[in-house]
Amino acid sequence: MLNYSTSEENYIKAIFHLQQADGNVTTNELAAELKTKPASVTDMMKKLKTKKLVHYRAYHGFRLSADGTKLALIIIRRHRLWEFFLAEKLKFSWEEVHAVAEDLEHVSSKKLIDKLDEFLSFPRFDPHGDPIPDSNGKIETSKQVCLQDLPLNKLAMVSHVSDQSKEMLELLGHKKIGIGTKLEVKRKFNFDNSLEIKIRQPRRTSPDQPPINISEQLSNNIFAKYDE
Repeated sequence: MLNYSTSEENYIKAIFHLQQADGNVTTNELAAELKTKPASVTDMMKKLKTKKLVHYRAYHGFRLSADGTKLALIIIRRHRLWEFFLAEKLKFSWEEVHAVAEDLEHVSSKKLIDKLDEFLSFPRFDPHGDPIPDSNGKIETSKQVCLQDLPLNKLAMVSHVSDQSKEMLELLGHKKIGIGTKLEVKRKFNFDNSLEIKIRQPRRTSPDQPPINISEQLSNNIFAKYDE
């Protein structure tokens, strides 16, 4: 595989994430995501188009080509494996791992990443619940529901957090909510759509804590799996 600059890889990864939600990506959307100027985005798009990593149509925005998507999944695989390593082996907190993995994801040795995957026993999800692409670029999808849509009194397990900012993860840590946390929604308040939730302790010897309230903004970023 060809080597790409850190900047090119950052653009490719950003386009991949943006097009999951919006389809084609606009210059202004990408500039806002990467905190850069639209003119800089335009220049980079010309380079990536020359390298056949993006498709571009005037007034329709751009999206990744097959080669661009393959590269994006390789970068995401590196990032999420490094996050898992940092959290599980070096005991970084989950709000710390993202920034460090942003640097490590640009180490392009496939042999190193495959060895890291093997060393970690082939994890399927990173510390935030995002699926880790395998060595062939396949990415697992699983059925999960936003906490706002979880039926009342249904035991579920937190499986993903969509907003992975440091501030959000610190708040979740304060609320003692993390990937794998088991909980139930006991009440939903129509006034502001806040939720009363009950967190179930992992061990029966530990008493359950009293129910807590979480805001609509927080609950919209928490996803969980449950048996139907």
